[in-house]
Amino acid sequence: MRREKSFRGINENLARTYLENLGGETRDDGDVSGDGWRASLSSETVSIGPSVELTEVTVVFEGDEETLDSLVERFSQKAMRAGG
Repeated sequence: MRREKSFRGINENLARTYLENLGGETRDDGDVSGDGWRASLSSETVSIGPSVELTEVTVVFEGDEETLDSLVERFSQKAMRAGG
């Protein structure tokens, strides 16, 4: 199974750290692998309005459905950023 999600306001290094905290290990190619899952990361700068730019990190999660349900939910909670 494969799931792709994008997150704004974090960078790839922070996303990798979150994945490592969830039991993953960063590989030489920059992907993160854990027990029954793998995540690939990419990022780009996106414009929000005429003068604001944010980093958007896209994570492609791969693994079995049950593992991904839990992993994506826990990662999303860590990656959530509140405005203020």
